[in-house]
Amino acid sequence: MEKGKLIIVSAPSGSGKSTIVNWLMQEHPELQLSFSISCTSRAPRGQEQDGVEYFFLTPEEFRAKIERDEFLEYEEVYHDRFYGTLKEQVERQREAGQNVVFDVDVKGGINIKRHYGDEALSLFIQPPSVEELRRRLVGRATDAPEAIEERLAKAEYEMTFAPQFDRILVNDDLDAAKAEALSIVSEFLTHPQPLPKGVESE
Repeated sequence: MEKGKLIIVSAPSGSGKSTIVNWLMQEHPELQLSFSISCTSRAPRGQEQDGVEYFFLTPEEFRAKIERDEFLEYEEVYHDRFYGTLKEQVERQREAGQNVVFDVDVKGGINIKRHYGDEALSLFIQPPSVEELRRRLVGRATDAPEAIEERLAKAEYEMTFAPQFDRILVNDDLDAAKAEALSIVSEFLTHPQPLPKGVESE
């Protein structure tokens, strides 16, 4: 069986990344996409099961794996609240023929790409502008004004990393962005080849 490929998707908050990734996975089973199952040191929520949504570890277990260099990337979001991607788990999914999707933050995406090089496609999804992102975040009405300003500042910072990704997809129109993402991912899975850095898709 041919080993699965790797697709890294990163974006500032509010860019539509999860919507696009979930659409690809649900509507296009022929792509054989599967999420990489991450580890976390938080407790399971609701119906979450170990090994399905996440691998649930204690902070001590997580730190021990960091010490042994078992993670492709990890982040301590708050004190003792870790998230990370295990190298061994990704390889297990690839050996099963799954094309592994990483829905990760920008720095995590860059780290995974650095590890796998041309075996992975890194895709950066960005809003047309910071002003448009502000409009979307205000429209969601889920955040206080200060939180929105924090997110926008973080988004501006994250957008400076876009040129380090293989492809940049501007999500101006969601249906067009979905079609473009499908085209980019399909092309990579059928003709994996080194892509010029930071190519912006129309």
